[in-house]
Amino acid sequence: MGEMQIKIADEALLTRISDRARLNNRSVEEEVEALLQAAVPARPNAINREDLRAAAKRIAAMTPKGVKQTDSVEILRELRGNSP
Repeated sequence: MGEMQIKIADEALLTRISDRARLNNRSVEEEVEALLQAAVPARPNAINREDLRAAAKRIAAMTPKGVKQTDSVEILRELRGNSP
């Protein structure tokens, strides 16, 4: 097991990490490790499905309700000059 010592100059940050650790029933060290695990995935190029779902929901929320959406296939055909 590797070890690392981190000096946090920002007291407010340390307080937020401590509060988060308490909420998650972890020590500050365990919380920092969890934060690092989330920030530095084992497979950096892997697709995070939760991030994709969240992005899809944000995009869907921007789409006006009641407006007919054009099928992307139709748009591609039109761009290629292959309109039916």
